[in-house]
Amino acid sequence: MTFPVISGSSYIMVHTPNIMMAAGTTQLLEKQNEKSEYYRRAPAHIRSYEDAVAYAPNQAYIGRLKPDDLKNIKRPWYENPLPGAERFGPYGEIMPEDEFYGLMAMADAFDLVMLEKGFALEIKQKLSAHPLMTDQDLARIKTGTDMETIRQLLGQGAIELTYHGHTVGCIKKAHDVDENLSAHTMLENIATKASAVLALRHLIKNAGISPWGIDYIIECSEEACGDMNQRGGGNFAKAVGEVAGCVNATGADIRGFCAGPSHALVNAAALVSAGIFKNVAVVAGGAVAKLGMNGRDHVNKGMPLLEDMLGSFGILVTANDGKNPVIRTNSIGRHTIGSGASPQAVIQSIVYDPLERLGLKATDVDKFAPELQNPEITEPAGAGDVPKANFKMIAALAVRRGEIEKAAMETFIEEHGMPGFAPTQGHIPSGVPFIGHAKELILSGKMTRTMIIGKGSLFLGRMTNLFDGISFIIEKNPGIIPEEKPAAENVKEPAKATESKDISIYLAEAFREFADYLRARGKGDGT
Repeated sequence: MTFPVISGSSYIMVHTPNIMMAAGTTQLLEKQNEKSEYYRRAPAHIRSYEDAVAYAPNQAYIGRLKPDDLKNIKRPWYENPLPGAERFGPYGEIMPEDEFYGLMAMADAFDLVMLEKGFALEIKQKLSAHPLMTDQDLARIKTGTDMETIRQLLGQGAIELTYHGHTVGCIKKAHDVDENLSAHTMLENIATKASAVLALRHLIKNAGISPWGIDYIIECSEEACGDMNQRGGGNFAKAVGEVAGCVNATGADIRGFCAGPSHALVNAAALVSAGIFKNVAVVAGGAVAKLGMNGRDHVNKGMPLLEDMLGSFGILVTANDGKNPVIRTNSIGRHTIGSGASPQAVIQSIVYDPLERLGLKATDVDKFAPELQNPEITEPAGAGDVPKANFKMIAALAVRRGEIEKAAMETFIEEHGMPGFAPTQGHIPSGVPFIGHAKELILSGKMTRTMIIGKGSLFLGRMTNLFDGISFIIEKNPGIIPEEKPAAENVKEPAKATESKDISIYLAEAFREFADYLRARGKGDGT
């Protein structure tokens, strides 16, 4: 059986404190409260672009640090900026907000992004120095609008764009009465599109592929575009590909809350394996609504507003080249409708069931990559260290299954887990941020296998109380693909289970921590 490969990846962050204050859901709710102490205090907790670049988890996201490097940096990380931190990394970049306004204008197809004349000229000049921007891109940015027109538009419901305390433009509504085309929704959707465009541009560069060589694009963020007659109809994928110059590609959107990217990558792998498409790009833009989501808790604890970053990524899945890491499509972990919603049932179905099918144990996976939220963001909000809670559950079940000794649990977590480093953008943290690191580690011979774990909270949509999860294994390419025996013949006899009261207590503790995280999500304050 020939498996598809991961042939490229990109990871982008955009520092967006002003968009956070204008359109982040928490800030919008607080702004409506004239007595809001949080909204009054929040501006004093906004960090500079330089501080955002020097923040260690952000550097790990763009590939200048490995996740395990964070263990050696004193916490809180926001009080220990990295000296010599840079905007560009091996996987992407951290873009400043003013340039992102220009990128939004570049991605705008309906003249909804209005930039002030002087600001538009300034941003064009700045973006002309960007290594991935072309003259054609710059030509898409209009010459600008006078301030009087911008003020009139603000009085008609437009969303203000500010920078360093000054109005530099606005985003218009696209329809007079359709809420799905309001200025706020247009801001969310154009920001998603623009950040996905940047991720796709970096992916094309990193993978060494021509834009014309991409056959299919899957966009898997948590946003939805459409009007009142087809709310959420899409298609971000083709809109993003159009700006990135992927003229030979078609595509569509896949949505699945936080698990969406994993669903998208499994679908990409299937399309390539079936020979339908040769080069499939999976991309996701950022989520404006989740900017500053836990801001109240950060401000109350005297912290900077760490959720000021839009995250985006791109992954290229292609036919097997005999070199790049493969996706094991013969053993996909899946949380079925009948799996049950308990944390134990989720971990069993998406972690251990696929391993059993391949005759593998938990110790055969070098690194597990579940929800990789930065704990400095989630802990102050009462959601705990989400990655560590996941690793605890994986370790506890490994003990119960007799795969490791109880005394080895903390060592297992240390060796097979990693610190969380991703922004809390919903779909962004769920396993996918480690793929770039995994590809590099596997190609360098430092790692053989990782499991990417996507999990989703379907109950947030109020359509079902079900949970969701899907996982896949990425491993070293054997070069020459041998004929494999049926998966059932590869299954080893399971080790004798350990029935320990102490393990039951530890497992219950891990489940409680994860349940606390889910409760926080259900209140709308989680990630």
